[in-house]
Amino acid sequence: MRRHAYNDPGHAHFLTFSCYRNQQFLADDTVRHWLAESIAAAREFEHFDLWAYVFMPNHVHLLIHPRPEDYSIPSILRRIKEPFTRRVVTFWQKTDPKKLVPLEARFGRRVVHRFWQAGGGFDRNLTDMSAVCRAVAYIEYNPVRCGYVREPTEWVWSSARARAGWSDVALRVDVLEVAFTCAGASPDRP
Repeated sequence: MRRHAYNDPGHAHFLTFSCYRNQQFLADDTVRHWLAESIAAAREFEHFDLWAYVFMPNHVHLLIHPRPEDYSIPSILRRIKEPFTRRVVTFWQKTDPKKLVPLEARFGRRVVHRFWQAGGGFDRNLTDMSAVCRAVAYIEYNPVRCGYVREPTEWVWSSARARAGWSDVALRVDVLEVAFTCAGASPDRP
C-alpha cells in the first residue's frame, strides 16, 4: 500500500532518500559536493527553504519548507536527484567505469544506472515548531548516533555547522532563527 503525500502550503517536509541497495555511494567528497550543488540549484528553481540537512554515506536527510502555495515534493526530488545522477554516471563512465557496476539495474534487456533507491523515499509533513525542532535535532545528530563524530558540528556534510555560524559549510541554510527556537530539542526521534 502506498502512503499518500500531502503538499499542503505552510508545511515543512522531512525527506529521506537512500542510495541504491543501501550502498555507500555518498562516501566520496566529490560526489557529496555535486549533491550539494544539485540541492542548491533545485532550491532556486523550486523555491524552497532548506532548514536542515545531512549527507550520510548511504542516505540523505533534508528538512525543507516549500514557499509556493502550489508545489510538488516529487518534482523537488526529481530536480535534486536526476541532474546529480546524470553528472555522477557521466563522470564515472569517463574516469572509472567499474564504479558503475553497483549502480546497474536491469529492466528486461535494458540496463540503467540507479544512484538512488526506487521510490520517493520518506516524506513526513511537519506542521508545528516542536516537530520541526525534533527533526532538526534528529537530522544533525545522525552522524553522532552512527559513531562518525562526537559533536554534530564535526560532520562537514550537515547543517549543524551552518546553524552554528560556521562559514565553511556544504550548503547554506535558510531561517537560521530555527537554531535558537530549537535549542535543546531531543535528537532521538523526528
